[in-house]
Amino acid sequence: MRSDAIVSAIPGAENNAAAANAFLIMPQCSAASDGGYAGWRLRNGDEQLSVVRWLMFHAAMDVRHRFIEVNNVRLHCAEQGEGPTVILLHGFPECWYSWGRQLPALAAAGYHAIAPDMRGYNLSDKPKRGYDIESLVSDVVELARAIAPGDRRVHLVGHDWGGAVAWQVAWRYPSLLHSLTVMNAPHPAAYARYVRRSPGQMLKSSYMLFFQAPWLPEFVLTRKGAAAIASAFRRSTKRAEAFSAADLEVYRTAFLRPGAARAAIDYYRQAVRQGSKVLPSAAIEVPTLVLWGEDDPVLSRALNDGLDAWVKNFTIKFIPNCGHWTQQEQPDVVTSEMLGWFQRASARP
Repeated sequence: MRSDAIVSAIPGAENNAAAANAFLIMPQCSAASDGGYAGWRLRNGDEQLSVVRWLMFHAAMDVRHRFIEVNNVRLHCAEQGEGPTVILLHGFPECWYSWGRQLPALAAAGYHAIAPDMRGYNLSDKPKRGYDIESLVSDVVELARAIAPGDRRVHLVGHDWGGAVAWQVAWRYPSLLHSLTVMNAPHPAAYARYVRRSPGQMLKSSYMLFFQAPWLPEFVLTRKGAAAIASAFRRSTKRAEAFSAADLEVYRTAFLRPGAARAAIDYYRQAVRQGSKVLPSAAIEVPTLVLWGEDDPVLSRALNDGLDAWVKNFTIKFIPNCGHWTQQEQPDVVTSEMLGWFQRASARP
């Protein structure tokens, strides 16, 4: 069947989120002998519809999916395009889908864009341990070396928790990167300094203390079909239209996968346990672009004050009419800024 016929044959096919959700709720089946379709089911058990929605999704987004084994875990990755590699790291409580607007744009600009489900999220493995910052950094480093072997460097982009990991990669493995782009994720040392001085930021970050409790955070976030996850997106955005009901269903479905809630919260548990012991001890020299939604209700823009103490070569752009979900609330602005930054960073020796 032609892809355009598939898209036109299904009501609502113009909504990529609905198609993505169809993919997200299917079991892994890459080893199937008939091209991967055998055994796929939607919740209503309609196998034929699941195959059609999968084809529709790929016709619309032209995204390739594969699993890459790194650091003793399998990471599910969505990728598009050919050329210099851009690795896109999502935050909490997201998955690869948060980069759905950037993947085709980067591919069209001549880049190989790859967005993994980070360790513990969505379709990636969910080990019981390994959510310390060293393991998370190793995942990214091994992924970069797997897809850009030899002396090839990559552009690393991270939002929220993905940004926190990206900061650490740039500090620990600067020779691996052409550039660093971070979105609404403060430098770890800047965050540690500011939160001690700001009662307001301390209050905004108090959920991290709640996340230290056993089992209760998982229960709260997954009850009623992970309604709290959808609510988190709505509360932290400046532009409510940035998230459709289908978009939110993608994230709820991903978070409800067995083990995903525990894994996502374990990032926070390990971060509190490791504390200041893992803060960068030297300035980052990788060319760094900070994109910050200036209406973020969770993270103050003042977290970027004095950033030159920890980053030698950086540019900050505050994005108006944008809350916490930077690349989803202002996708065109974000993509344009990234592409310009990649070009300037690649031109350096």
